[in-house]
Amino acid sequence: MIEIQAYKMDGLGNDFIIIDRRKDKIDISKQQIINIADRKKGPGCDQIIIVDKDKEKKTNAKITFYNSDGGETGACGNGSRCISYFLMNEKKLNKSKINTESGVLKAKLTGKTEVSVDMGVPNFDWQKIPLAKKIDHTKVKIKTKTFGILTGYTLSIGNPHIIFFKNITFELLKKIGPQIEHHEFFPQRCNVTFAEVMNKKNIAVKVWERGAGLTLACGTAACATAVAANKLGLTGKKVNIHFKNGTLQIEWAKNKHIIMTGSVSNINNISLKI
Repeated sequence: MIEIQAYKMDGLGNDFIIIDRRKDKIDISKQQIINIADRKKGPGCDQIIIVDKDKEKKTNAKITFYNSDGGETGACGNGSRCISYFLMNEKKLNKSKINTESGVLKAKLTGKTEVSVDMGVPNFDWQKIPLAKKIDHTKVKIKTKTFGILTGYTLSIGNPHIIFFKNITFELLKKIGPQIEHHEFFPQRCNVTFAEVMNKKNIAVKVWERGAGLTLACGTAACATAVAANKLGLTGKKVNIHFKNGTLQIEWAKNKHIIMTGSVSNINNISLKI
């Protein structure tokens, strides 16, 4: 067992442990990721963020996201904002680019601890979401024990999402979230969001995150909810997505890119034993 320097940040309570491998080679196994993320065994977090050098030197860093179950995830909205802030703070920059599994994400500092990230273009192709078979992605019917049949809107923001425009309690989400995450329609599982449209500019959401469970906030879920709500005619192109601990501003721009803006925490140094 060795001790390494790491960092902890969060975006609206969605928390991350950052491991920087740009200077020192650090091998991390799946089980070690699980142990670090476990709030009973380790410091605990929703996701682990690994920072490596971009070998092609086209971006500030190569970023890999892991959920608390040890599985890699292609996209992480709040994690992208946090790590972008981390990299900008390091070099005293107001812009950054990170290389992720879902592509290069551009970010900029819009306030003291407020970061805006271009999350790219949403994907509605059933094979890219992905869904197990060709069905209407706007009306995916899921049979549940609690609510009977629920109809959700599915899309990909670098990872699969389903959104139900229905308000439920966190306790119910704990029960129904895992059922939907692992439903046969989703070969790579999915993120589950229940959204309450307050008006044309505001939506309150609760999220069960694939591989992490109940989370206080989820950036890609905020993006997915904003896009789905607009496509269904429930909101405009700019909307505030409200989580328990704060709000993300989402704009689905004219070029079809999703711009996500919100605050991040300070950077906290921690020691990890792995």
